[in-house]
Amino acid sequence: MGFKIMVIDDEQMILNLLRDQFESEQYQVITAKNAEEAIQKLYHQPDIILLDINMPGMDGITLCQSIRDYVTCPILFLTARVEEMDRVAGLRAGGDDYIIKPFSLAEVTARVEAHLRRENRIQKKISVRIFDDMVIDYAARSVSRNDQSIELSRVEFDILELLSLHPGQVFSREAIYEQVRGLDGTADNAVVKEHIRCVRKKLGTKYIETVWGCGYKWTK
Repeated sequence: MGFKIMVIDDEQMILNLLRDQFESEQYQVITAKNAEEAIQKLYHQPDIILLDINMPGMDGITLCQSIRDYVTCPILFLTARVEEMDRVAGLRAGGDDYIIKPFSLAEVTARVEAHLRRENRIQKKISVRIFDDMVIDYAARSVSRNDQSIELSRVEFDILELLSLHPGQVFSREAIYEQVRGLDGTADNAVVKEHIRCVRKKLGTKYIETVWGCGYKWTK
């Protein structure tokens, strides 16, 4: 078997549909119909999780919050919610991406492959860089200031890495989306803006500069 994918959804039809799709692509598929069942099956250590937001009992956002400290793999929300505030709530809960229902199997497969590709991409990296009192260790994927660790999510560190390794270079939202998500396409402004906001909140505002009408850059 190839990668392990966990699909969590209270609709049996969707579980069956996604299980058949990913098993045909040689994935090992673990399914769960609710949060409690999903927690019990986390010992399978999935490589990626597809998580429905609207489930009875514990919903997807609450489940994501409860497991995010223990699960390092990408979590992609499946949601019929299209409001920006709902998408932002999912990102703040620790989600890495979201897929709007109804979805095509081709889109779901492409997004899963993109995230797994990003996870397994081997990059030649500068090991450590120091910016004033902040130290970024790219190999360890850690950030500290005055020997105090700064906790960043997976996507937050990916954005930090992209910008800080290219100081002074302006990246559009589309470029950030493509580089960090590993998927071509039009950037969702809410996604990029929310992640940038979170990084600035944790690091301070002096490092990432907004270039109005263009994007963002790391200050030299």
